[in-house]
Amino acid sequence: MTVEFISVGTEILLGNIVNTNAAYLSEKCAALGLFCYHQSVVGDNEKRLEDAIKLAVSRSDIVILGGGLGPTADDLTKEVTAKVFGKALYEDPHTKSRIQDYFTHIQSKNITSNNWKQAMVPEGAIVVDNDNGTAPGLILEENGKIAILLPGPPNELKPMFEAKIAPYLNRLQPEGIYSKMVKVCSVGESRAETQIKDLLDNQSNPTIAPYAKTGEVHLRVTARAKNEEEADALIQPVIDELFVRFGDNIYTTKEDVTLEDAVVELLKEKHMTVTTAESCTAGLLAGRIMNVSGASSVYEEGYITYANHAKSKLLGVKKETLEKYGAVSEQTAREMAEGAAREAKADAALSVTGIAGPEGGTEEKPVGLVYIGCYVNGHTEVKEFHFTGNRAKNRDYAVVRALTFLREQLLKAERS
Repeated sequence: MTVEFISVGTEILLGNIVNTNAAYLSEKCAALGLFCYHQSVVGDNEKRLEDAIKLAVSRSDIVILGGGLGPTADDLTKEVTAKVFGKALYEDPHTKSRIQDYFTHIQSKNITSNNWKQAMVPEGAIVVDNDNGTAPGLILEENGKIAILLPGPPNELKPMFEAKIAPYLNRLQPEGIYSKMVKVCSVGESRAETQIKDLLDNQSNPTIAPYAKTGEVHLRVTARAKNEEEADALIQPVIDELFVRFGDNIYTTKEDVTLEDAVVELLKEKHMTVTTAESCTAGLLAGRIMNVSGASSVYEEGYITYANHAKSKLLGVKKETLEKYGAVSEQTAREMAEGAAREAKADAALSVTGIAGPEGGTEEKPVGLVYIGCYVNGHTEVKEFHFTGNRAKNRDYAVVRALTFLREQLLKAERS
């Protein structure tokens, strides 16, 4: 089956927001075995939106529209799609009740009348409850064609798609599409592909699809099968083989588990605490850790020591070390990690010091040079990295490498 995406919103056309929904839906639909040949972005204009929907319906089995379901006058997706499908709108009592409950929950006494516009749905549509907002999703089926309308905000669209739309799409397939994700760290994309080249060259069912992420490689193993049990029987031998090849570099086989999730869980299992001492990443590393629900049980405090005097004052980095080796050095990274662990009374500590750019580099210490220190139960190691991106990319890579480094050292300590 073919699927087509239409992203609705003038703000996307103007570049005011980045269209992350299209990338997300592309990946998810590909995993479901759907073929996408076209995507488009349309502003909040009735005629152009109608033309885009008609064209999409003429050439694709399924059209997914994201955005334009809100309460304002320029939110036209539902109205225009209903027109194309020849459906009248009516007020859905269930949806109206949910909107009322939503505003009651956030303790808002002023529900403007335009909010009830979101309770109007096309005749015959399947209404998909929105657990994170007021605008419901909608599914319209007519003459073998399907239109799926999703709210635009990613924090509404993604949960709705995962919980309700993906299972619906899977049921449309003659055979179900089932997949599991294998997430690998400490291995680059080219090396990962080389390690599984024979599997990629000879795959049929199941298949392996590699995805390069910042500092990681994700391998999606997908099988076509009559049911989940049959799919598991096809997928599991492939996952077992991936473990043979990548070993401890695989940090999860769960779709929704991130690297920081895995690191925090490992710390919890070991009943250990961690702290961070950051210079060039300026809190990004601590932020990634604290993104994890429950991270407060393993992380109590951290340090941003951008200036040299802060490194000395807060972490006890020796002035002689800074004068002799500089702030960006193996020696400083080591003392930062050990000082952070000492001051925070933590079992583990990560330090990051480097030159993110675009200024500050020298021939001896170029932009992208980063030292990461890792202290675990009295033992400290430091790694030197040379990143080649812009400032933001260098900092992002430093954070991922730091998390990976901590995970490696925790596993190493476990084996020793």
